[in-house]
Amino acid sequence: MTIGIISNFYPPFVRGGAEQVAWRTAQELYRRGHRVFVVSTKLFESPTDFVYPIVDRRAESVYRFFPLNFYHIGDAYKHPFFLRAVWTAVDLWNPMSARVLRKIFKQEMPDVVITHNLKGMGMQIVSEIRRQKIYHIHTLHDVQLSVPNGLLMYGHEKTFLNNPVSRWAYEKVTKAIFQSPHIVLSPSRFLASLYQERGFFPKSKIEILSNPTPDVQVPLRPERQAGPTRLLFAGQLEKHKGILLLLDLLDKLSVPIELHIVGEGTLAKQISKRADADKRIMYHGFISYEYLLKMFDICDATVVPSLCYENSPTIISDSFLVGVPVIASDIGGISELVRDRLNGVLVLPGNTEALAAAIEKMAGELPYWAGQEAVIKKTVEPYQLGKYVDRLEQLAAQRDV
Repeated sequence: MTIGIISNFYPPFVRGGAEQVAWRTAQELYRRGHRVFVVSTKLFESPTDFVYPIVDRRAESVYRFFPLNFYHIGDAYKHPFFLRAVWTAVDLWNPMSARVLRKIFKQEMPDVVITHNLKGMGMQIVSEIRRQKIYHIHTLHDVQLSVPNGLLMYGHEKTFLNNPVSRWAYEKVTKAIFQSPHIVLSPSRFLASLYQERGFFPKSKIEILSNPTPDVQVPLRPERQAGPTRLLFAGQLEKHKGILLLLDLLDKLSVPIELHIVGEGTLAKQISKRADADKRIMYHGFISYEYLLKMFDICDATVVPSLCYENSPTIISDSFLVGVPVIASDIGGISELVRDRLNGVLVLPGNTEALAAAIEKMAGELPYWAGQEAVIKKTVEPYQLGKYVDRLEQLAAQRDV
């Protein structure tokens, strides 16, 4: 089978879990003998980037191009609100990406196309897939088809950009563009329900399929070294991920803490300065997955203090893969992964006192959580990459039915 995978980001350009899912899927499909190609974006370097995609030949062929717009999606944070609004309108209607995709399809002749996040690539890509009558599997990762900035914040559900009335016009356009792909995959029941309640994908087959964990052999964790309770935050360094809330509560904790922070984002410089001034904080920047596994080896728990409605954060399943418990906000699809006292602790989003109490309680129960390592690992078995791709192959085979 020839399978195309389309994602606005793709390694080595990584911003979140969606592109990791796309990459893991592409690698496993290729390993199974499928012909795989990927279409993604690149930063602007020359005028040819608009028209002629750059091909990176590895296991999979990766086509990268710069979508014709004011800026690359990775630079959105640098620009004012009014320009981002115009950029979003261009992204919805821009025909350039469809033309580039048409050229790639003519060369690759895909049997199936799997799309991930498309914001910033040009939404008319979906119209081109439908025009070419290619079997289409779309993977949901966030609320970006319903909320223009892709963020539905806890406690702000009725503000101007988030309330159902103001979202109506934007949703009307995205519904018309996406219509009903043959299959829509959602890693969480929460996200599937959100889109169905808003009237998306009326004729699609909706399937809940959890994000896959990587196919790696994880050895037993080494014996814990004496010292403070070690916490890991790994993700986008943005306010909506709760990193500032986590930093603010450090002085309120009654137990010694060592906080390891991994990731990049608009708050990176601020966090780096804070780490320089506070010996309890260690900022590692962006790191490889292999290094992340080493971070899990030294940390007692992963903290996911999100303030936005999450789908299915890959850092949670990655943490479970090595037997590390998770302290997380009970928001969106997180509670479908984290189960209290089994593999972690859930807390009220944005509640500093609740988060502090959960950290202090876990710090006092480290022997219990060390004994839960095998149980925690078992909770992630349904998310194995092999099982995920097995199901993808089954769904793709339905195109001939």
